[in-house]
This record gives sequence, structure tokens and C-alpha cells, in this order.
Amino acid sequence: MSEVVIKNLSKSFDDNVVLDGISLKINEGENFVVFGRSGTGKSVLLKCIVRLMEPDAGEILIESQNVLTLSINKLNEIRKHIGFLFQGAALYDSMSVRENLAFPLIRNFNFSSKEIDIKIKNVLEKVSLLEAIDKMPAELSGGMKKRIGLARTIITEPRLILYDEPTTGLDPITSKEISQLIVELQKDLNTTSIIVTHDLICAKIIASHAVVLKDGKIRYEGNLDSLTSQDDPFLKDFFSNDIISESTPIRSGEVKDGSN
Repeated sequence: MSEVVIKNLSKSFDDNVVLDGISLKINEGENFVVFGRSGTGKSVLLKCIVRLMEPDAGEILIESQNVLTLSINKLNEIRKHIGFLFQGAALYDSMSVRENLAFPLIRNFNFSSKEIDIKIKNVLEKVSLLEAIDKMPAELSGGMKKRIGLARTIITEPRLILYDEPTTGLDPITSKEISQLIVELQKDLNTTSIIVTHDLICAKIIASHAVVLKDGKIRYEGNLDSLTSQDDPFLKDFFSNDIISESTPIRSGEVKDGSN
């Protein structure tokens, strides 16, 4: 597992300050949720953590190493142990499911063809899509693409997983299924997870701790129950979505069956 410590992280685009000196600590094994309105820097934060985007200032420590000062070779070694699930699953349209899953293994590791085949089938079984192994992305539904994207994220057995809106664009039932699957896989792999989402159903299933970004800063921090019950005008407005009142209360990390 990986502990992540972020210190005074800043990022601007011209005159637009997106991250304004934020500091966070994500403990090992934690499911850490980041909330915020559109454009508040949630996805930028994830990209800075793996240096897909360079911040203007600050430190990002993963397992006590500041990734912002590492050479590209050492950074790539760290990245081998980080999974990143992008918003749109980011599957290669010209590759079959099998080829999509094999790609990170071939690119980053030295597994034999037999070992790769075993790993592909194992992760497809975990996401209940073994029958899709030779399908093309165009043949998959939105929920299936998310599951395959998740399978590709975990196939390298990462110690840290970053989720960028893992349930965006999905119907509520599929959103619950994906959220429950994320929790199951987190327990199975013993990983640390950082989840950017605006989906309150997803957050209620996944979150062990949460923060809310506002104006480039962390304005609120705590467990989800404390954030949604505060008598604060911004938070009350932010969490006013009917999903909160309609959802059956779910304890942090609890996985329910898909019958509801």
C-alpha cells in the first residue's frame, strides 16, 4: 500500500489559480474522496500526483519519495505501481479487450505470454466480463467499458489507484455496481485509493474520508456524514442533490448486493 502526502501544492493556468497551496495526507489503505464543483482542480490534482501535469510549486510524497524531483526513470518505476482510471475508461478503440489489458503488461513488465494470458483472464473474472475478452470497445456498453477500464487499471496490481470520475455517464444502478466493485477490488488488492467524483451514491459506498475543494483550496474535510450534515450554506447547497436523501444509508466501505 502507499501513503500519499501533498504539501503546499499550487497550479495555475495563466491567471486562473486552480490549486492554491493545498496540503493533504492520504493514509495507507484509505479510500479518499475529493469533491468540488466543475473546474475546481480535482482532475488537475490527480494528474499532478503522477506528473501527467507539472505543478507550479509544492511537494508530492509517495512512499516518502517526492515524485516532483525524481528523474524520469525513477518516476516511471513509481508509476508502475500506480493505477489510473480515466473518466472515459480510455480504451484503445483499435485493440480488443485482450489487447487493451495486455498493453500495460507488455509495456512495463517482462511477463511471458502465458503469464499475461493468465493475468488477463483473472482480472476479467474479477470484473465479471471474461466473455468479453475478444470484443472490441465499440461492442461494449458504457458500464462494460468502465469495468474493462478498471480491469486494465488493476492488472498491474498497483499499490495506489487514482479514479477520475469513475461513474460519470452511468445510470444509478450501474453506478452503484461500479462503486461496489471498486470497494471489493480495493479490499482484495489492499490498495490506497484517491477518488475524484461528484456522484454522491458512489461516495457513500466508497469513501472513508473526504475533502471539498473550493476556490483552489481545501475548504472542508472529514467523513462523508460530517460533511453532509454540517449547517454550512456552501456545503448544504453542494450536497443538496436528492441522491443523498433517497439513498439507503451505507456505512463506509460496506458492499451491498445489487438488488436495490
